[in-house]
Amino acid sequence: MKQSNLWIGGQHVEPSGGDYFDDINPSDQSVIAKVAKGSASDIDKAVGAAKEAFQAFSRTQAKEREKVLCDAASIVERDKDEYLGLLIEEVGSPVMKAQFEVDYCINAFRAAAGVPRRLTGETMPLDRPGAFGMSVREPVGVIACITPFNVPLLKNVKQIAMVIATGNTSVLLPSEFATQVTVKFAETLDEAGLPGGVFNYVTGDPFDIGDVLTSHPGVAAVNFCGSPVIGKRVAEIAAKDLKPITLELGGKSPLIVLDDADLEKAIETATIGIFFFQGQACMASSRIILQSGIAPSFIDAFTDVARNIKVGDLSDPETAIGPIISERQANRIRTHIDDALGKGAALLHGGNEWTGQCCPPTILTDVKEGMTVFREETFGPVTSIYIVNTLEEALTLANDTEYGLSFSIFTSNITDALKTAREANSGMVHINAMSIQDEPHVPFGDNGLSGFGREGTDADLDIMTRWKWITVQVD
Repeated sequence: MKQSNLWIGGQHVEPSGGDYFDDINPSDQSVIAKVAKGSASDIDKAVGAAKEAFQAFSRTQAKEREKVLCDAASIVERDKDEYLGLLIEEVGSPVMKAQFEVDYCINAFRAAAGVPRRLTGETMPLDRPGAFGMSVREPVGVIACITPFNVPLLKNVKQIAMVIATGNTSVLLPSEFATQVTVKFAETLDEAGLPGGVFNYVTGDPFDIGDVLTSHPGVAAVNFCGSPVIGKRVAEIAAKDLKPITLELGGKSPLIVLDDADLEKAIETATIGIFFFQGQACMASSRIILQSGIAPSFIDAFTDVARNIKVGDLSDPETAIGPIISERQANRIRTHIDDALGKGAALLHGGNEWTGQCCPPTILTDVKEGMTVFREETFGPVTSIYIVNTLEEALTLANDTEYGLSFSIFTSNITDALKTAREANSGMVHINAMSIQDEPHVPFGDNGLSGFGREGTDADLDIMTRWKWITVQVD
């Protein structure tokens, strides 16, 4: 049986308490590995190692950080098959999703490699004779990073690559469901030449050690991706010490399809947008809003597509829907579906006829206020269809949510498209494209309950660096 330990100071370290937990394959419930269960003491060791490493790493030259990031990208490219296998086995990723994630990791390392040489400031005139001023960006210190199970490699690289690029150090708390991807990620960075202590991880129960990490006095900033409930808790803790934070907390993302839309493309987009990785995606199109003219054709075709989606066997590259990550999450999905149907929603396809741990692609209509699925994120392959008469009605319905992550519209009318982009209460708007979009350099982020702040090679500078103003009296 494989056993994995913590990664602190550039080496594998046994947990201080000597405890381990099981990392489970969601497809067959087999044990993948025995995983170190970190404690508060281990968090303290990891933060201490990161803080010590910061003293030297914050002064490294741009070319040194650039090389580590470029080499890491090449190693991931070389080990692509191993990463694919981990994502499929550990978190139940269909092949297409796993390939997307590995490719993203390679691109993100390379995008971050371009940052060290762009950490520039400026010179400026001052209002006194014989003096000038300059501004410089400085790294902030140890950054606490907390990542989810659904895209563990993507989120690891998204947070950690920019930590490295900006001369900071980090302690990562990965999801307890995605530990082995993180073990491999640490090995990649180590082989790429990253100095010990710059990147550390502690595996364990986030409910036991999450607060310990975010509240640690040695932590300068926090980057968190997870649920709104935990995100609010992280924000409260960080606020006590005025620590800057980035929060990515999920969504209830709408897809609007107007009468003049390209029907075939809209259906293809909707299919991937909600059933990608069995709906376990923060940007999933969990609300599909159709204009009345196109609604009958869309519903018939979309339901037909859902009937033919392959569910279950991840060894088949054509399988689109694999297992839900845990029984707890599976029960949440079942509860949302049962609640909706019990209160009058209609089921076009799917429901609770599961294949093992795999939920079928599920399409609901007649979903109304008072049903749990109307407001809450299901985080499964479940979408609700709504029919409206006008764009104004569509926008009102789409904006009727506490969330505000991603927003998609299909139309051939550029005026309607740009009006939607302007009025959408969302951090991201995609025209004639699906709601699931991400690239390393874009300002990825959210409004409302979906979170706070933005991620991306430029946007990350807001949390990972701070300005310093320097004046020089020449004469």
